[in-house]
Amino acid sequence: MLGLLTAPVFLATTNIIQVFLRCDPVGQVITILLLIFSIFAWSVMLGKNGELAKLRRLNQSFERRLRDERRILDLPESMRSMRHIPYADLLADAVESYWRATAIGKEKGEDSLSARLEHAENAIARALAQQVLRYEENMVWLATMVTVAPFMGLLGTVWGVMEAFSSVSLQATASIQTLAPGVSAALLTTISGLIVAIPSVVGYNVLLNKTKILTTEIENYASTLADRIELEMQK
Repeated sequence: MLGLLTAPVFLATTNIIQVFLRCDPVGQVITILLLIFSIFAWSVMLGKNGELAKLRRLNQSFERRLRDERRILDLPESMRSMRHIPYADLLADAVESYWRATAIGKEKGEDSLSARLEHAENAIARALAQQVLRYEENMVWLATMVTVAPFMGLLGTVWGVMEAFSSVSLQATASIQTLAPGVSAALLTTISGLIVAIPSVVGYNVLLNKTKILTTEIENYASTLADRIELEMQK
């Protein structure tokens, strides 16, 4: 029974290898490049998915800890040194900017609550922009795979068909038996391009949705952080 199940798979693999060997050098190079692109796309998708999931867990854990703190402006250094957590990075920049503005204002004799709050909010906005870029990092590579892979496959197919017809035109008689091997080899590049593009576009859309969710969450957190700083200043 095992032999009956594995035989079709073996034959299919053998046929693909034979088709690949019938390709001209240009088609073989394009097919190999698309295989490399496929491996790269999958590594980006799996890596990015794991990274986003980890960052979300860290953010949620840090936010729970922050809810238990009565004053965020007086948090210990240990809470502000966890820069690898996006939420902690926003908090650290906001608090550091707040106290920096306080010190400078006292030196100049122009200390004001509005100036402190403005500096803290500007720091939050800058840190927020940096973290959004961090969320979207490497997404451009998936978008590139989605766009480039089908065109590379089409290029290989057009080139292979052109070569197949050119070789047939040199023969005295032409038939479907002489044309079919070259055309089937040419179509291999199109299949390779689709194998890269289809998972990439699905993965890109899934990751883009997760990125949007994380971006919305960190924007809400930034707004809450600014509100807490403003309330603590008024006490």
